[in-house]
Amino acid sequence: MIEDKNQQRTPISSLGEFGLIEHLTKHIELKNSSTLKGVGDDAAVLYFGDEQTVVSTDLLIENVHFDLAYMPLKHLGYKAVMVNLSDVYAMCATPTQIMVSIALSNRFPLESVEEFYAGVLLACEQHKVDLVGGDTTSSNKGFIISITAIGHAKKENLSYRSGAKSTDLLVVSGDLGGAYLGLQVLEREKQVFLVNPKNQPDLEAYSYLIERQLKPEARKDIPGLLKALDIKPTSMIDISDGLSSEILHLCKQSDVGCVLFESKIPIDPQVLTVCDEFNLNPTTVALSGGEDYELLFTININDHDKIKGNPHLTVIGYMTEDANQAFLQTRADQRIPLTAQGWNAFRE
Repeated sequence: MIEDKNQQRTPISSLGEFGLIEHLTKHIELKNSSTLKGVGDDAAVLYFGDEQTVVSTDLLIENVHFDLAYMPLKHLGYKAVMVNLSDVYAMCATPTQIMVSIALSNRFPLESVEEFYAGVLLACEQHKVDLVGGDTTSSNKGFIISITAIGHAKKENLSYRSGAKSTDLLVVSGDLGGAYLGLQVLEREKQVFLVNPKNQPDLEAYSYLIERQLKPEARKDIPGLLKALDIKPTSMIDISDGLSSEILHLCKQSDVGCVLFESKIPIDPQVLTVCDEFNLNPTTVALSGGEDYELLFTININDHDKIKGNPHLTVIGYMTEDANQAFLQTRADQRIPLTAQGWNAFRE
């Protein structure tokens, strides 16, 4: 990706903090009746009546969670919102507001921040969410992003990580492993570019994987789909850190065990092809890759026929009475302990 050296660069210092906030939020239109007051006061004012309110926050740090060498700022803004909305959907709740806080160094001109917010606002538009506040400050460590998502649901509709029972079926939406492989492709092309900046990568063959990494989609359709099928998940979580980590979270919070069938894990054909190219095991990638932002949940075994054959959902295992005993049943019909090998924010 070649940077345009002649693009306009407006120093943010020319606007100041309040001028920047006004500039970035002047075109925001509120969409939800629960938003009584958005940007412009000491705090946003929200009203949900007799419904339950859910709140989730994520922090994204440059060179820890994202690399601007290949992450366009508009995509970064979009993804930063998706990461948070996914947590709300994982509660079977409806997101209605977000708050965005950023810290950035003086290497970022106004135009760069506009690009980031263009992605944020596109995500808000597609998910009918209001941007109602946040904060801006300077940073000597690059770009730091904190987003808080707020949503609501009726008490009886909420799903927690706890609640799974033995014999419940383990179900996942979509397919797994694509985001991790997209990252591997981008990292490889970055290294090639550093050696030969004149080399322009041909990424068409990896388009699905790269989109899964740079522009993931929170599964807002799944709670509605389950409701239409008259299914109440007994537990639910989103897949941000890898399938194995999330399964173990459900097991721990619900005090149950699990058997996961390797042969049932949904993997896209492009993932299989690129795993072969990188000499990676597709199952390992699906278990540990993370950032797929699919939803993982359990349902009563009696609801199996309701989802049988559904193209959006795959039964990949079942829960057991053996608390915290989670196993992967391999294609060779061996059972091996399931371990968390996914994202660790504090690894050395």
